[in-house]
Amino acid sequence: MSKPTESAPLSELVSGLIADVTGLIRKEIDLAKTEASEKVSKALSGIEVLIIGLVLAIGAVGVLLSAVVGGVATLLVGQGMTESSAHALAALIVGVLVGAIAWIMMSRGIGALRGSSMALDRTATSLRRDVDAVKGKM
Repeated sequence: MSKPTESAPLSELVSGLIADVTGLIRKEIDLAKTEASEKVSKALSGIEVLIIGLVLAIGAVGVLLSAVVGGVATLLVGQGMTESSAHALAALIVGVLVGAIAWIMMSRGIGALRGSSMALDRTATSLRRDVDAVKGKM
């Protein structure tokens, strides 16, 4: 910011103050854009993990339910269960396991999203300093 002199006319002081405040506002807007971009990048990382968890859950349901349910049902039939009861119990067991894995992955993704604060801390601090500086000049 420019330093006012005692002999400068009021119009020069006011125009200097306006120029300083305008420049300051531009810098604050640039800082806010940069900080918001950083916060969005962090949030996207959490969303990526969440999406990976969802894709794995969907893939697991399709593949595991068709392959593992048949294998578990065969084991249960070998233990003396009827074929229909064995398939139902096998589907339940596999469904619970796949659901638990999916829940863990989604919880991690949600945790990453919660861990990244979307507040523009640096911009807010800088704006407070700027307001104090402008108040001090008035």
